[in-house]
Amino acid sequence: MKVLVAVKRVVDANVKINVLADNSGVDLNNVKMAINPFCEIAVEEAIRLKEKGLATEIVAVCIGPKTAQETLRTALALGADRAILIETDTHEPIAIAKLLKAVCDKEQPKLVIAGKQSIDGDNNQTGQMLAALCGFAQGTFASAISVEGEKLKVVREIDGGLQTVLLNLPAVVTTDLRLNEPRYASLPNIMKAKKKQLDTLTPADLGVNVAPRLKVLKVEAPAKRSGGIKVASVDELVDKLRNEAKVI
Repeated sequence: MKVLVAVKRVVDANVKINVLADNSGVDLNNVKMAINPFCEIAVEEAIRLKEKGLATEIVAVCIGPKTAQETLRTALALGADRAILIETDTHEPIAIAKLLKAVCDKEQPKLVIAGKQSIDGDNNQTGQMLAALCGFAQGTFASAISVEGEKLKVVREIDGGLQTVLLNLPAVVTTDLRLNEPRYASLPNIMKAKKKQLDTLTPADLGVNVAPRLKVLKVEAPAKRSGGIKVASVDELVDKLRNEAKVI
């Protein structure tokens, strides 16, 4: 079973970001970039499937600038067999989904694993759009995955608790935080990753139009919040909620 894993290059989760003075976006100058945490979980799950003998090949795919090769090398160091970079500046979920669909048409994977969302755009759309475009079954917000014959069993995290679904392959799965704990890349594997195959394509190579459909009007930092206070009793809490916060 060939597994395709989508990964995204984002600002490192530990970095405090700053909005540009003209509010046109986020300042990325000299900012540490890393693989999206949810995508890292997706890579780990694919590796575990291969370690169990269920996956034969893991192909990591990233859509982004040329510098995103670094992100793919990380995926290769973690255990992916080869990688594909689609070089473009587009960030819109529908464009990403169309590009991934073109790669799926070419690679014919049995399973596509992606993070449920990226920590920058936070859209939670690409996996669902990709499944719809490909006509694949989908299991989103996965906290457990197991292969049962020609089907895939996925435990999903939903508002009411957990939901278990049985999917026909090929399928798209998006990962949630509790699916696994990603491993660290060892130094030998980091060195080996430098020699693994990494192909570079463009949207034109795949016949996909990625012209922007959305326009960013303004980017603002979240409003600063005042510190909390302690109250001595329930009566005092109710009084403050009613007379100060005016929420009851």
